[in-house]
Amino acid sequence: MDKKNQTCITEIHLLGFQNLNDWKIFCFTMLFIVYCVAISGNLLIIAMVAFCKNLHSPMYMFLVQLSVCDVLLTTDILPNTLASILSDGAVMSFSGCIAQFYIFGGSESSECFILTVMAYDRYLAICNPLRYSSIMDVTFFVKLSILSWILGFSITLVTTLNIFTLDFCGPNIIDHLFCDFAPILQLSCSETSTVKMEVVLLSVFVMVLPLVLTGISYGWIVKAILGMSSNIDKSKVFSTCSSHLTVVCIFYGTLIVIYMLPTKGLSLTISKMVSLLYTAVTPMMNPIIYSLRNKDIKYLIISYTTKKHR
Repeated sequence: MDKKNQTCITEIHLLGFQNLNDWKIFCFTMLFIVYCVAISGNLLIIAMVAFCKNLHSPMYMFLVQLSVCDVLLTTDILPNTLASILSDGAVMSFSGCIAQFYIFGGSESSECFILTVMAYDRYLAICNPLRYSSIMDVTFFVKLSILSWILGFSITLVTTLNIFTLDFCGPNIIDHLFCDFAPILQLSCSETSTVKMEVVLLSVFVMVLPLVLTGISYGWIVKAILGMSSNIDKSKVFSTCSSHLTVVCIFYGTLIVIYMLPTKGLSLTISKMVSLLYTAVTPMMNPIIYSLRNKDIKYLIISYTTKKHR
């Protein structure tokens, strides 16, 4: 195909939610509230860990990075989605569409790795408490953090570069909320089977392997908990893991629903609603879960609220 045909698409029309009619203002308001809660909650987590010395431990520093992922994800997707609701669709440049996919994929992939190292951190703290401080020192923490971010965005970069090898000669309409991988490929007039296969292989490394490693970590944690004689000790140990385990279940649950389960029988509207789970609802729920189920963060919030109302 001629080189000029590769760049004939300069704009992408995102349809978003169509025919909302009288529900338009309601949907915009609800999604705007979700966006504000997600951003505020995650920024609160970041600020609390940054300014409270009691929270300067690997567990909470990993939590900060999880919140950064959520802020990146929601800021990348939701403002454009909100605009599309009011305007019955949104228009963005083709390069902007690819950039949106890259940030989305990079933050989601990095979150997979960060959740995995968080599970490993809990495994060390519970199964090897005497060696925890010597193993999870500052140097090792920094290495795990940098590795998680580099892997997440590097793997997504490979996928993004593969997309640029394709020809896009029309149409330029995406019936989705944002520029996800599958909707972008539907615009290509090239053979996409090779790119799809490469992404499937990469997704094994990004999603399946981290999930398996997380499961192994929690398998050893459960074994350690069952071996404890005191119910009080069991309760304390479980409380340190319950919030992270809840977040892992919600995060991977939504990804499995949208990317691994058959979606041919689902309407486009339902598919879009499911997409909102991991682009809006999950980033909103993460800080809420950690605030309600983590005694240290809950104590700080209660203490600050009490002082403010005195």
